[in-house]
Amino acid sequence: MSENRISPRYRSIARVEISKVSGGDGLLKNISITGCCVECTGTVDVKPTAQYQLAIKPEKESHIGSFEIAVECKWVRNDGDSSTELGFSIIASPKGKQFQHYVDYLAYRHP
Repeated sequence: MSENRISPRYRSIARVEISKVSGGDGLLKNISITGCCVECTGTVDVKPTAQYQLAIKPEKESHIGSFEIAVECKWVRNDGDSSTELGFSIIASPKGKQFQHYVDYLAYRHP
């Protein structure tokens, strides 16, 4: 899947909260300037093509504060009742500098 991406994805261990989704707390698996992948424990009710806000809390070592991004769900992959993996395209980042700093940090950390 990653071979066909326009922008490289960088692995992450940030915490994520999906707005208006019960049980929408998860882990940011990877991110780029155009999209991201989130893994949640259990099953979450996220609909493809729907728009959401992701509140991202980067790992402490990054020294980057929390920020939010507007996203559109592109795909949902359920693994039974144990986990849900979600693919999002990024629509907007109100605090663009923190978002860009985080992607830059991950790019530097994972050459």
